Parts: sequence; structure tokens; C-alpha cells
Amino acid sequence: MNLYAQKKRWKIVLAIIALVIIGASIYYTNVLVNRFAVQERTQIRVWADAVQRRASLMNITEAFFDEVREQERKRIELLAQAYRRLLIAAPNENLNFYLEIISNNTSIPVLITNENNHIEWSANLPPHQQHIDSLSPDLLAEYTVYEPIEIILSGNKKQMLYYKESRIFTEMKNVLDDLVSSFFNEVALNAVSVPVIITDSTQKKVIQYGNLDGFDMHDSSFVKQQLDDMSAENKPISIDLENIGRTYIFYRSSDLLLQMQFFPLFQILIITLFLLMAYLLFSYARRSEQNQVWAGMAKETAHQIGTPLSSLMAWIELLKMQPEKIEGVEEMEKDVQRLETITERFSRIGSAPVLEPSNITKVIEETIDYLKKRSSRKIIYTLQLPAESVIIPLNASLFRWVIENLCKNAIDAMSGHGTITIRMKTDERYLLLDVKDTGKGMHKSVFSAVFNPGYTSKKRGWGLGLSLAKRIIKDYHKGKIFVKTSTINEGTTFRIMLRLK
Repeated sequence: MNLYAQKKRWKIVLAIIALVIIGASIYYTNVLVNRFAVQERTQIRVWADAVQRRASLMNITEAFFDEVREQERKRIELLAQAYRRLLIAAPNENLNFYLEIISNNTSIPVLITNENNHIEWSANLPPHQQHIDSLSPDLLAEYTVYEPIEIILSGNKKQMLYYKESRIFTEMKNVLDDLVSSFFNEVALNAVSVPVIITDSTQKKVIQYGNLDGFDMHDSSFVKQQLDDMSAENKPISIDLENIGRTYIFYRSSDLLLQMQFFPLFQILIITLFLLMAYLLFSYARRSEQNQVWAGMAKETAHQIGTPLSSLMAWIELLKMQPEKIEGVEEMEKDVQRLETITERFSRIGSAPVLEPSNITKVIEETIDYLKKRSSRKIIYTLQLPAESVIIPLNASLFRWVIENLCKNAIDAMSGHGTITIRMKTDERYLLLDVKDTGKGMHKSVFSAVFNPGYTSKKRGWGLGLSLAKRIIKDYHKGKIFVKTSTINEGTTFRIMLRLK
């Protein structure tokens, strides 16, 4: 009992130390994860602010381009008025001012046509359009992006002034379009690796996305789920762009952060699996070592018993040869035979036993008959066995050892007086054997401990009887043995379960 209690205390101490180490490791890992999360969220906020400022700058740039476009429109209107004035001016009128207005236009392409779409005057046309006499459908479509200006002349004649954006303005507009496109690309593929989805004003149509592996923008239900998850974590960034309209930028924490948040749980799982594997390996190694020690000790015990046992057998034969019959010789011979059986049992420990079809009812009756003659008369044996024979695969010699150990433990628990009841029944698959005593009983907390090597409640004893019984039933007969019930000061019932086939 002391050995078992000391072993149990060491297990508790080692378990506490392991829990402290695991707890400290998990705590420190959790601190690192939280620091990483705070740092990433700070970077995300900085990124979101930068997106807002970049969007504001683009809106300012777009407004500037709108102002430039309006100024060009006003210049064209002024140009049209100057051209009209030039055509209807009096012979002696000073036209230098109007000529200067017309000559100052060096960038805006202009076409003036008559009522028959014949080109009467042009300026700043590309080289491939400078020698065209009339407006073709393609040319008309190119120069009617903006509404043309009607010039009314004398005699109800009129001309049409067509124009388009200046080459410089067009190039600058292309630059702005590239800026918008690059803006979306930079937002989607951001430096902080934040998963991003950019949608239109409906928050349904995806314009662009980034840092999302396996994202299918055509799966509406999947897209909605992603947008809901992102909006639940962060409020979408709303951006109004002149040419595109309102757009929304959805984003969430990076996948790395999500993985890091689950890392402590993963760490617990890995450590638990490692400790479990280590425990199982050490337990297996310990059991193997114990088995080898027991086998060696048993074989040595059988060898040591063998020599005096041979002498005893010889002395009994001499006593039997005496002319006068000596009382007790037959019982002495039975005891010697019993010692032979015990020696055989010890010599076979460590070897695979042979199971043969045996009548278990007869084996139990023979074992109890032997124990009755060597037990106190205050011990009452009650057998409740089937009348018919029950044949199962059995090693009779080892099974008798189990019954003897259970009965001897029951006798010790009853302090030498009481009733031992052995009850056997069968079902479709198992044979159930109960060994019940009227002893002092035991607490439920030690139901499993009684089968551990070294556990004993007696002042003397090695605590190996029930451990060997469990080994015989579980390892050799592939059955089960356990404490079925036990009540303090009322008794204990052990149950053995063996397969019928």
C-alpha cells in the first residue's frame, strides 16, 4: 500500500509540474499572439487611413480635371464667338483681338463645318485628319463626345463647331484612369496582406479582390458570406469616385492572424498528444520490464521449489511403504501434488498458455473442494452453478489459480469467518462468474487500484495476487475481471467475463 501511495503521489507531482510547464508555455504563446494581433490591427488602421487619404486625393484630382474640362469648354465657346465675329465683322473693324483668341488655341482640336458637313476650317487636328474635307460617320462620332456649338451667321446661315478634349488633357485623363486602376490594385494587393473585397455601390458586385485564396467572385452566396464576415469585423470603407461612383472596400484580419489565434489550441493538442504517446511508451516499457521480472522471478521460484519438492515426494513414497498405515499421508500427497501444480504454474509464466476445451463447472467445483479442506470451518462456500456442463477454451491450471486468489482475498477480507458465494451464468456471448464475500468491502475509488502490482491493504503481502489474476484473465483468456459492487462492512463482488467461443 505504501509503495502504491508513493507511486500515486509521484504521479500527482509530475502531473502538476507538466501542467505548470504547459500552462506557462501556452500563456507566453498567447501573449505573443495578442501582441501580433495588436500590431496587425494597428497596421490595418494605418492602412485604412491611408486608403481614405488616397481616395480623397484622387477625388481632388478628379475635381481638378473636371475644372480643366469646364475651362476648355469655355475656351471653345469663346473661340466660337470670336470666329463668328470674324465672319460678320465690318470691313474697317479691328479684328486683332479675335484673331489673337483664335491663334491662342494651340491644343484643342476644332472642326467648323457648313450645313452640308463640309469642313471649312480646322485647327490642331492630328496629322492623319488634316487633309479631310468632310465629316465621315467615324469622325463625327469622335467629335460629338461633347455637344457641338452652333454658329449663326447672316442670312440665317449656320455653321457647326465640333471639338474634343485636347491631347494634353486626354493624356492626363489616361494618367488619372491608370491612377484609379492602380489604386484598386494597390488596395486589393496591400502590403499588410489584408484580405480585401472591393464592390460597387450595391455592395454585391465585386470589382476587385485580393489576398483571398480560393475566392470565387461568381458564387453569390459565397461572396455574401465573405462580405458579411468582413463587415462584422470592420466597417467597410466608403469611397466616392467621380467617374466610377461610390465603392466599398471590405476587409478583415489576415489569414496569418486567424491561424495564430488558433495556435495555442493547436499547441495544447500537440503537447497533449506528445505526453500521451510518451506515457503510453513508458507504460509499455514498464509493463514489459515488469513482465520480464515476474517471469524470471517465477521461473527461479519454480526451480528453487523443485529440489525440496522432489525430496518430499520421495519421503512420502517411503511412508507409504511402511507396513503400518500412517494417518494423513494421503492428504500430504495431495498437498505435494498441489505444490507440483504451483511449480508448473510458475514455470509457465512468461510463456503463451495453451487453452483447451474444458468443463469450467468441474474446474470450479474441484478448486472449491480443495480449498474447503484447507480453510476454517467458519468459512461457508456457496456454489450456484449450472447443472449442465459448460465447455469453454480454458487453461484449467491458471484459472484455478485465479479462483484461489479471489477466495483467499475474500477470506482475508472476512477476517476468517463469513460466506463466499460463487455464482455462474451465461448469455449469448459471455460466461459471467461472480465471486461474492461478506467482508469489510472497499471504497469505489480503489476499484481499479486493487489490480495494480504492489497494492495491498494487508500488513503482509506483495500485492500481486489480483494483478496476476487480471493478467491471466485479460492477457491469456482475453476476458475481463473487475469489481462489480462493494459496500463497506457488507462485502465485495468480483466479476469474471469469459467468451464462450
